Amino acid sequence: MVMVMVWYVIDMGTAAYMEVLNLQRTLVETIRRGSCSGVVLMVEHPPVFTLGQRGGLENLRVSPAFLDSSGIPVIQVERGGNITYHGPGQLVVYPVIDLKMAGISVAGYVEALEEVMIRTVADWNIAANRNSLGRGVWAGNAKLGSIGIRVRRTVAFHGMALNVSISMTPFEWINPCGIEGIRMTSMVQETASKEISMAAVRQAVVKHIEAVFGTTMTIVRDAANILG
Repeated sequence: MVMVMVWYVIDMGTAAYMEVLNLQRTLVETIRRGSCSGVVLMVEHPPVFTLGQRGGLENLRVSPAFLDSSGIPVIQVERGGNITYHGPGQLVVYPVIDLKMAGISVAGYVEALEEVMIRTVADWNIAANRNSLGRGVWAGNAKLGSIGIRVRRTVAFHGMALNVSISMTPFEWINPCGIEGIRMTSMVQETASKEISMAAVRQAVVKHIEAVFGTTMTIVRDAANILG
């Protein structure tokens, strides 16, 4: 009999970056103990810049004084990659999963996250692709979705960020992902739509995670029952 993995999905609405990061770190330990095989957090963040393991402050294109005046914090984290921006209108998806239990390599996992985003935006007739410039998904030469992960003793956390209707302005203050001269884009820009339902995008992501990873997603209201 083929066993189907069951992953929990928690829609956190809008939540501060550090709140979600601390929850991920707790879930890593929970999953390492075998309490469950995976939890997927879905969230929008208030404006924040994050730096990956490769740093990123050198890729700021504005002065520290300008950044201070913007009120947007800069947070160093353990994920791979360089500097990026999160903000309202961007769907951030953090799968906290045991890669060994899922039977997937780190490289295969990253490709699977890319595939989830490619299939999701295709539901809005956006043709996205991979690009040798960097991991994530691209619409032509513009980056539409980013990936940055960390694996701790076979458990992956951090994840992917898909630009739905996010403001492009803060991206202009950095070299996104440490790449000079790239243009960021969003689903709204690629479809010339005034609005795309974030709820519909969240539903599409859940559907495609199930298909790509061969898992069943169970929606829970919060992490309390998972954490025990």
